[in-house]
Amino acid sequence: MIHPSAQVDTDQIGSHTTVWQFAVILEGAQIGDYCNINCHTFIESNVIVGDRVTIKSGVFLWNGLRIGDRVFIGPNATFINDPYPRSKQHLECHELTTLESDCSIGAAAIILNGVKIGHHALVAAGSTVTRNVPPHGFVKGNPARLVGWVDVSGHPLRFEDGNWRSIDGQIHNQFPPPENSDM
Repeated sequence: MIHPSAQVDTDQIGSHTTVWQFAVILEGAQIGDYCNINCHTFIESNVIVGDRVTIKSGVFLWNGLRIGDRVFIGPNATFINDPYPRSKQHLECHELTTLESDCSIGAAAIILNGVKIGHHALVAAGSTVTRNVPPHGFVKGNPARLVGWVDVSGHPLRFEDGNWRSIDGQIHNQFPPPENSDM
């Protein structure tokens, strides 16, 4: 479903994808199946969005962004594609920014150009990501720093008795122990 007030200039919209009011999607953008593109969003032409992605209101996706499957992007998350912006000066090519499958970006987070957010990673709301986030990494702050790990459901793991544990008690020892006490 494409809302009548949305401007969709690309023919590369997957099946069962919903585009809500006042969304703008430029020609050349590629949107997967079963996505939910909320109102007041903007997607430039050199953007690829995987399947089952949720893009909340107030999100602008600029050239050079690659989004895997089942990614969640919270409201007003900001993506940067030009490290030194100037009016009326445009980059000839953009450094790729990658959101791997199953990661989540919290509301009002800022993601700088050229970083990779690993699969199943979680970026806390309001964080500023300036470097790569490892798979299953949980980052927060400004600048964002690794504060822990999350399981495949996105729940933070607890470090107890020398082991990382999920909320159901399952042990996840593939992650290194904490380097500080605030985990």
